[in-house]
Amino acid sequence: MIAGVSKAINLYLAPLLSLTSLILIIFAYLAPTIILPTQVALVTVSPSLELTEAHSSQGVDGPSVFLGALGSCARANHDAAVTCTPPTVSPKYDLSVLPSNAPDLLSAPTATTPAFIAVSLAFTAIFFIMFTMTSFRGKMGKFGNGFDRPGVQRATAWIGLLGFLIGITSFLIIRMWFGKAVEDFNDDILKEGSGAPKLIAATSNGFIMVWVAYAFYAVPVVCSLAKLHVTAGGKA
Repeated sequence: MIAGVSKAINLYLAPLLSLTSLILIIFAYLAPTIILPTQVALVTVSPSLELTEAHSSQGVDGPSVFLGALGSCARANHDAAVTCTPPTVSPKYDLSVLPSNAPDLLSAPTATTPAFIAVSLAFTAIFFIMFTMTSFRGKMGKFGNGFDRPGVQRATAWIGLLGFLIGITSFLIIRMWFGKAVEDFNDDILKEGSGAPKLIAATSNGFIMVWVAYAFYAVPVVCSLAKLHVTAGGKA
């Protein structure tokens, strides 16, 4: 039974988790400028009375900004059209919809961080293809024999590990960068008191997608490293 479960994880579950993680990372990386402009973002600035009038139950409408790794999208109010900046690895966020007295503390991380995420995505995509091929090599006839070579197994494991380490490190850097920016933005709103703009900044669901993605990604990477270890042990 244990052997059957292990085979199912390696043959079916691990490739599926690899594909799911790749899709989630792509969504989190490309949003909001290319896809899902108001649904997914790393940071959001939205209208709220939470900081200025915490005890008020009144609703409030106003400008919203959605920040991502490649740029930003904004709208003047809930019913207004959404406009986005051109996607780039060195984005300049468009905060023009915010009031003039809003804190000017939300800036993009250094250009190298989104670039490294792009590199990790390339590694992740290659790993998904190679890992899937090595997992299903027994069902591909003669074509699958090439994926049984130790060199291919080694390359798959290293590509997966590099993609994982580069990607999660880059997103951790962005999370720390935005976390400090959000904290400073909200602190400035609080200091201004009742005359402050009715806004609040927060890290958003893009980061949740990233952490889930890398939790999934870890499974096929560990499976690939385990296969490499077994292959090396067999040679010894």
